[in-house]
Amino acid sequence: MDQSDPPVVLAVDDDDDVRTTYELWLNRDWEVRTASGGEEALEELDPAVDVVLLDRMMPGLSGRDVLAAIGDREADPQVVMMTAVDPGLDIVEMPFDSYVTKPVDRDELNDTVDTMLERREYDDRLQAYYALVEKRATLEAENTESALQDDERYHELGDRIEELEGELHAEMGDMDTAEFAALLDDVV
Repeated sequence: MDQSDPPVVLAVDDDDDVRTTYELWLNRDWEVRTASGGEEALEELDPAVDVVLLDRMMPGLSGRDVLAAIGDREADPQVVMMTAVDPGLDIVEMPFDSYVTKPVDRDELNDTVDTMLERREYDDRLQAYYALVEKRATLEAENTESALQDDERYHELGDRIEELEGELHAEMGDMDTAEFAALLDDVV
């Protein structure tokens, strides 16, 4: 993205009203492209796309299928699952950056896009850390503690988060623990 070009948001949803609403809410600050399904989303996806708002349940290529295909492309957008599907533990292995349960209001949508654009500025490791912490927070908000404690995938997620924290801390070098914690404070 050229500094003078507005960031590009690709809104993917099979519901015409949802796509139109997202476009109206976002087009003042960003260039908005829309796609009515997975196939069209992949046609619209190019390296200029900064953020993808992706419906999880669509006919044809599902959001999960589109996620897998995005990973095989040159484009490296931040991906937000925008869905009415409550998150389950299957999201641990899905390569998205944020999970938002519909319905969503204008402020939440704009805040989500702002956050995703800020994350694009971070190092890859920090982006991975943010995505994993957000998955853990989503799971903790939507599942009982006992269900999580009994699931190995949840524990593996925690282990990956701790490993990345260690790598990031080492990468920060001279930064003391309080400064590092302050840097990551808005994640949690």
